[in-house]
Amino acid sequence: MAAKKKATDNNKLVAENRRARYDYAIEDTIECGLVLMGSEVKSLREGGANIAESYADIEDGELMLINSSIAPYLQAKNFGHEDRRRRKLLASKREIAKMHQAIGRQGMTLVPLKMYFNDKGRAKLLLGLAKGKRQVDKRETEKKRDWQRQKARLMRDN
Repeated sequence: MAAKKKATDNNKLVAENRRARYDYAIEDTIECGLVLMGSEVKSLREGGANIAESYADIEDGELMLINSSIAPYLQAKNFGHEDRRRRKLLASKREIAKMHQAIGRQGMTLVPLKMYFNDKGRAKLLLGLAKGKRQVDKRETEKKRDWQRQKARLMRDN
């Protein structure tokens, strides 16, 4: 019998939007599936994705990822994909309704945080329901981060 793979073997991070946690206060996170073409999946496995400038929106009751970039897969010449096309995200109707309500009433934004492959090898996107930070809030976050870093350095030295 073959040995089982560890869960961390397939749980591979493809792209991360580190700037999102600096620019936005993340209220809630939702894991969504992605509807992809075959050449897009192969390109993601090579790590050719960028979600830094992308966002998600609800169009006609469907959740869409807009302005994300997945690099073309070179071996798929004739059957390739468009670099920055709109990609459908898979989530339950209840989650989509909750997000639509938060976007409409509370002025929140859907920001992609991470794109990765889960344990089963499926491409997933971690979406954050976020509210924009003001400049004062950003400075406060930086101060807290610097203090935590200094505190850790002092504890390590003692």
